[in-house]
Amino acid sequence: MFFQGNQLEYFCLKPGKPLTNIVESIWMVKNHSDEEKEGVVVPDGKIDLFLSDDENGKFEIFTSGICSVPISKPPFPKTIMFAISFYPVAAEYIFKQSFAELNNTKKMLPANYWGFSRNDLIDFEKFYQKAVNIISSISHEEIDNRKKKLFELIYASKGEITVKELEQKVFWSSRQMNRYFHKWLGLTLKSYINIIRFSNSLKQLKNGLFYPELDYADQSHFIREVKKFSGVKPIVLNKNENDRFIQLSLMPEK
Repeated sequence: MFFQGNQLEYFCLKPGKPLTNIVESIWMVKNHSDEEKEGVVVPDGKIDLFLSDDENGKFEIFTSGICSVPISKPPFPKTIMFAISFYPVAAEYIFKQSFAELNNTKKMLPANYWGFSRNDLIDFEKFYQKAVNIISSISHEEIDNRKKKLFELIYASKGEITVKELEQKVFWSSRQMNRYFHKWLGLTLKSYINIIRFSNSLKQLKNGLFYPELDYADQSHFIREVKKFSGVKPIVLNKNENDRFIQLSLMPEK
């Protein structure tokens, strides 16, 4: 998917098998503006690896955990960023470390992490292929079928599924599932489901539809959840003044 607005350029590719259960997308965003405007990232249920370079030549590689609150990003004029968005199972099967302490925060990594460097920001298609090759070389262990099915059901339902339903369909107790989420991601299964439901509501909010299309108790519940995860009411999110909410700015119309 390609998008280019007045100042932001965005391009995204989805990996094929065997990475479809590990990597959600590999993408890039270039900010061509020299204005110093703060941005906000809202929860989307992914863990990410970023390569970033700004106009001052500051190159960084870092990971971020699951966001459960809106995160304010400092101004990033004239910046290029390449990123890999992972499904949560990547914590265990790719990074082989817990992301629980990275909830709503990031961790700086060495500038040569996974063999990446500033030069990888020159050509996105080459970066994409290099990222796929690296992750494929790491990804040897077969994902537990319960975990695979658990996330498939959450995403397919757009967060319109209960913990009880997941117990019955995955044959995994809620206690065990919550232990897994606490250990690797630092939040409850129910919280994660709510994040996915909110994330799937962003499209309708961008298009000015303020009555919940997904399974919220009522409109008041919908408004509370939107405020919880974005920090603002639905109508403010929809207006997205100054392209403040980054994911909405990069989302195509309709």
